[in-house]
Amino acid sequence: MSSTNQSSTSKNSTFVPIAIIAGLFFIFGFVTWINGALIPFMKTINELTDAQSYLVASASYISFVIMALPASFVINKIGYKKGMSLGLIIMGLGALVFIPAAEARTYWMFLSGIFIQGAGMTLLQTASNPYITILGPIESAAKRISIMGIANKVAGGLGSVIFGALLLSGIDQIKDKLSTVSSEEKANLLSTMADSVITPYIVMAIVLFVLGLLILKAPLPHVEAEPIEDSIDGETTKTSIFQFPHLWLGVLALFVYVGAEVIAGDTIIAYGIALDLPVSQAKFFTLFTLLAMVATYALGVVLIPKYMSQSFALKASAVLGIILSFCILYTTGFTSVLFVAALGIANALVWPAVWPLTLKGLGKFTKTASALLIMAISGGAIIPPLYGTIVDSEKEQLLASGVEEASALAESASYGYWILIPCYLIILYYAFWGHKMGLKKD
Repeated sequence: MSSTNQSSTSKNSTFVPIAIIAGLFFIFGFVTWINGALIPFMKTINELTDAQSYLVASASYISFVIMALPASFVINKIGYKKGMSLGLIIMGLGALVFIPAAEARTYWMFLSGIFIQGAGMTLLQTASNPYITILGPIESAAKRISIMGIANKVAGGLGSVIFGALLLSGIDQIKDKLSTVSSEEKANLLSTMADSVITPYIVMAIVLFVLGLLILKAPLPHVEAEPIEDSIDGETTKTSIFQFPHLWLGVLALFVYVGAEVIAGDTIIAYGIALDLPVSQAKFFTLFTLLAMVATYALGVVLIPKYMSQSFALKASAVLGIILSFCILYTTGFTSVLFVAALGIANALVWPAVWPLTLKGLGKFTKTASALLIMAISGGAIIPPLYGTIVDSEKEQLLASGVEEASALAESASYGYWILIPCYLIILYYAFWGHKMGLKKD
């Protein structure tokens, strides 16, 4: 068979699996990126501080730490396909928890539902990310993952707009009323607002349950990573996951990246509101970030690996992230919001590049390594609340020094973005040097 025919056959054999996995990325993209609307919504109905409100992101992403290794164990036992199905069903169960949580208007119950959904996403991601990475040549893995990213962020854009409209409509008027009505009327207003999540989450649960059953019938071929080549006298010299320093540095890079990505997507609505931009505009700001990511993913599909290597894409992303972070800090108003949205350009190709660079040469350790990379998603649980803490602390200091509340809120919200600088510096180190540590040179 000619090389042209072989290439055509390979593309045809992977098209359907790629399309199915893209559908899964669409699903957890939709569920993940509604956090941008949930954060100001939860802050209002539960009367929270900024730091407390970002526990919405924490509850989702901390599940990746707790559930990643168990997910790897489950996938080793039941396989990728059944693991994906189980993940969807668990996500559906998490959606149902929102019903009693809304009825009781109890923050920890909402967080419990978000955590359960996160556990399902952990299983889904632990199965789908390595699957799409090793479905074809490792050199073009970033291209395939960029396609997944397009599906993920298009869904995220839809989710943020739909849930922004459902949950944030009229929130300004409600917040104005809360300061003037009696305690009983206040409780009624907040309870009515909380009930607005019930119907969307019932629909979400039904869709997830149906898809969880359908995925069992999907034509997904069995795939395994290539065996490790580093051997002496026919025996591998790699006997432990701790013998791969590039893996652990990759986990760190992914940890700070997810934190930076969540900050760019989940804080932008609240940031716009803090800058006194109307909610009717601010509810679309997460969409700006996601559209920037989708456009950059599309470039990745075209450019990688034919015109640009995965490591170069990572280097460019890190440098751009540092530049844009300084632009956020030293501009004001809507211009500053646009620079937050532009972080989507810097963030888009980090995930697609880190996965293949980190999984390269891991062989039989691929599933465990994938679980560790999924655990790194916990950066989204830890770094955004640090942003919220910085914002709260700076606001208190400004108010204590006599700055008016509106100005203090705007300035402190901007100041929190300093946390992005060290995140992108770590990614930059991995792009230039970290991904090559411990690997046998070609």
